[in-house]
Amino acid sequence: MADPQTNSETDSPSAFGTDLHLELNGPGLRAGLTEALREAVRTGRLAPGTRLPPSRSLAADLGVSRNTVTDAYAELIAEGWLTAQQGSGTRVARRTEPRRAAPAGPRTKPTRRRPTYGLLPGSPNLADFPRTQWLTAARRALTAAPYDAFGYGDARGRVELRTALADYLARARGVYAEPERIVICSGFHHGLALMAQVLRVRRVRAVAVESYGLDIYRDLLTSAGLRTPPVYVDEHGMRSGDLTGLRGVGAVLMTPAHQYPTGVALRPDRRAAAVDWARSTGGLILEDDYDGEFRYDREPVGALQGLDPERVVYCGSASKSLAPGVRLGWMVLPEGLVPDIMAAKGHGDYMSSALEQLTLAEFIKSGAYDRHVRSMRLRYRRRRDQLVAALAHRAPGIRVTGMAAGLQAVLELPRGTERSVVQAAARRGLAVSGMAEFRYEVPDSGWQLPEQDALVVNYAAPPDSAWAGALDTLCRVMP
Repeated sequence: MADPQTNSETDSPSAFGTDLHLELNGPGLRAGLTEALREAVRTGRLAPGTRLPPSRSLAADLGVSRNTVTDAYAELIAEGWLTAQQGSGTRVARRTEPRRAAPAGPRTKPTRRRPTYGLLPGSPNLADFPRTQWLTAARRALTAAPYDAFGYGDARGRVELRTALADYLARARGVYAEPERIVICSGFHHGLALMAQVLRVRRVRAVAVESYGLDIYRDLLTSAGLRTPPVYVDEHGMRSGDLTGLRGVGAVLMTPAHQYPTGVALRPDRRAAAVDWARSTGGLILEDDYDGEFRYDREPVGALQGLDPERVVYCGSASKSLAPGVRLGWMVLPEGLVPDIMAAKGHGDYMSSALEQLTLAEFIKSGAYDRHVRSMRLRYRRRRDQLVAALAHRAPGIRVTGMAAGLQAVLELPRGTERSVVQAAARRGLAVSGMAEFRYEVPDSGWQLPEQDALVVNYAAPPDSAWAGALDTLCRVMP
């Protein structure tokens, strides 16, 4: 049988770029190849529609005769595993999967309905990622990239990005930043993991955390062998003066510019108290500046790091300003911490993608980053105002707080209603988070958080096509 793919160009093994891994087992080469191909199709390794290599190419790769491959193809075509058509080559047949009977046994739980709308905190508006501008920056960065950019490079990250960040952070966030003090990581989670390793090496036993925050960060610290005693958060942020009463604490993790998730800014005297504690004890402040660029009602609150760059580890990322998928974050470190972080980084994830780093560096230097942040700040502020106006009209008893900055607001609910509101929203296809998800208490700690029923609503995340529906559903479930 003639091979449908054979012609003067595609017959050359070098002309067809498909690699196919097959293990030939069986009494003969032809039978072994036939069974190997059949098994690859049966198990899904070769998906329906996949084009197979020409017979001469596959024969050369496997070290068998071309007739062996041609005969195997012919047999599988006759059985219905493959199809062949002049000009289209030999491909895996598109076969309908047989419907499998449901397994016997106890009744399975019903599948949870996928939300129609989502107002869960943690993500910016992914639909507004600046694709065109990012692509332009990537092209420029790749064109200008030196040869060494494609090697292993400096564990701190590309100097182009560290230099661009040093300028941007000093200008926009009031951070004392030198390129030599900056280490690039894959986001805040990665940076915190590196810090946890360093703290353990330095014999730190505990890292204080805010009484409201994300459990994934507390879990990361505890998995590294660190205790995480909570410090109370009120309407003025963390009560940093309480740090002096905690024993064995060598660092504190905090969100001073915009406390997550309550949305309050740390009061100036409490900023000073946190720095005083770090200076007097030799402790470190781990500052998570997760959305510091987005402030609406007044001049941006600068980073705490500017008060004492030798006692504060400043952490930022592109996750809120651009998108989590960019997977780039940065730490601005006290000078003495740089070697320790470098050592910790060298044991695991040595460096982030150099190409993404070069692209972000160009994106910042060209001014595209500033323009994008300003544009999104206007869009998010408009969303915030629409949320406040809709609730004032349709649910006037609901107080909205924590909305001077960031991507989310806190909707205070009547006592005892948080759980029922979250459930009512889920029934209507709306995913929302209650404040209880972020509450953190340690048993027998001597104090207890007051009851606070509220929703944490991310007004930034929905795409424009879903925003009106999400807002309407939210208003409908308000008590």
